[in-house]
Amino acid sequence: MTFIQRIQASYPSHLPVVAERERILEAIRKNSVTVIAGDTGSGKTTQLPKICLEAGRGKKKLIGCTQPRRIAATSVASRVSEELGTLGYLAGYKIRFSDRTGPGTRIKFMTDGILLAEARSDHLLSAYDTLIIDEAHERSLNIDFLLGILKRLLARRKDLKIIITSATIDTEKFSQCFDNAPVIEVSGRTYPVEIRYHEEVDDQDGTYVERAVDSVFEICSHEPPGDILVFMPTERDIRETVHLLSSGFRSHSGRRLARQENPTILPMFGRLSGSEQNRVFRTSKDRKIIVATNVAETSVTVPGIRYVVDTGFARISSYNVRARTTKLPVTAVSRASCDQRAGRCGRVGPGVCIRLFSEENYINRLEFTPPEIVRSNLADVILRMIDLRLGHPEKFPFVDPPSSRAIRDGYSLLNELGAISSSKQLTERGRVMAQLPLDPRVSRMIIEARNNNCLREVVIIAAALSIQDPKVRPAEFAKEADEAHQRFTSSASDFLSYLLLWDLYRNVTEKTKSKSQLRKFCRNHFIAYQRMREWHDIHKQIWGVLVSQGRGKKSARQHPFLK
Repeated sequence: MTFIQRIQASYPSHLPVVAERERILEAIRKNSVTVIAGDTGSGKTTQLPKICLEAGRGKKKLIGCTQPRRIAATSVASRVSEELGTLGYLAGYKIRFSDRTGPGTRIKFMTDGILLAEARSDHLLSAYDTLIIDEAHERSLNIDFLLGILKRLLARRKDLKIIITSATIDTEKFSQCFDNAPVIEVSGRTYPVEIRYHEEVDDQDGTYVERAVDSVFEICSHEPPGDILVFMPTERDIRETVHLLSSGFRSHSGRRLARQENPTILPMFGRLSGSEQNRVFRTSKDRKIIVATNVAETSVTVPGIRYVVDTGFARISSYNVRARTTKLPVTAVSRASCDQRAGRCGRVGPGVCIRLFSEENYINRLEFTPPEIVRSNLADVILRMIDLRLGHPEKFPFVDPPSSRAIRDGYSLLNELGAISSSKQLTERGRVMAQLPLDPRVSRMIIEARNNNCLREVVIIAAALSIQDPKVRPAEFAKEADEAHQRFTSSASDFLSYLLLWDLYRNVTEKTKSKSQLRKFCRNHFIAYQRMREWHDIHKQIWGVLVSQGRGKKSARQHPFLK
């Protein structure tokens, strides 16, 4: 078989995107930009990179495919590699602190943040001949940033092909942004999905976690077999749901409801380890109940789902310009997000989506989630734009330009921090701050810490502030977790607690080189191992920047982790 024939043989015939392969091939060959709109589960994420190979892309340069989340980049790379069989080496991935690409890699999956970081050192992104911006409808800051950079780049890179993929959400906006680029619609849902609404209830009738658990038991009691996907807004809600479900199925009544042996109940959220994430995708003879955040909304497709239970909530960040504070509240999701969640069932047979809110509630929701750029602190965006020499944000081709007030506030904050001059150019401080993977306000603290002889402590705390809290408190072991956390809890300050935890973890790291021992330590102390690794890696990255800028040499020599 020829190379092209082997690529063609790797396409799963049942995926809707494969049926549109010829149209997509033609569009890629004839246009610089193509917008592919498809329902969740249509196969666009896994098949488009292979279609690009078939179109002759990726011969001398890479086909890059961005994902908004690390879990998606790694799982999709694994899936594509598996489908390619003996050509599996062509697919690799790069995420923060982990590069699984090699000389033979032709398809590179990565987070959108990785591609932005590469744009800092290579303004032309010359390593790529094709870029696929996946899940563009999520409209994160990174995605909007990338779309603007690519729009400008097209004039200088005539050889570059750009493919923007999106769920069927406001695709015309992407088309218009790129001079009316062609839009190819790909259907995804193959079976009808029945939507069932719940009437509004008071909190006295149960929290959304309790009502979701009741809905799962109802499905197990009265509906045909099939896996269940439950959407929860927070990791804490997920753990509580898993605990209540597990307890219920262990009881006699729970087993009777399940009509079988206990089902497999699995959590799914971004910071799970790779092995824990992969359990979600494995086939099982038992019914699977997966409890997930909105990571399962569009970023990854969980196979075999027949039922969806939607709480209608997610954590969505927002920025208060007047108070200069960022919140991450649990918020009602948009109608578009609700529809995406419903689209997760109906792939293997008729699906049922149970919404724990009324139809009137659904109708009154926002049509789309506002883009992150219109609800964020723009100081970091402006700092990066100046560093990358992208010009003023007022003139940058954002899909949805931020308000002039938000832009003024961003400049004002950078000026207060000493990052920019009165002419809006980077100061010496600003150049250092632009290199640090931190909020500008936290970066400024690090610079000031050097002058106050507390650089070591502030770097540790700054790195901790850029990750989620590493402490874990499962509902079923809340008391044990609280007792374990007392060992590194300071009554004086949460920040000092970070230092105590860091020193404790560092001592264990120095005494043992075994990862299994470190994992055991974290497990016994109810600490998330993955978050500790991320904390350590960001800490090391900060020190690397400081040393390269000549600001941390003296302290760096004393630092055991900087190697």
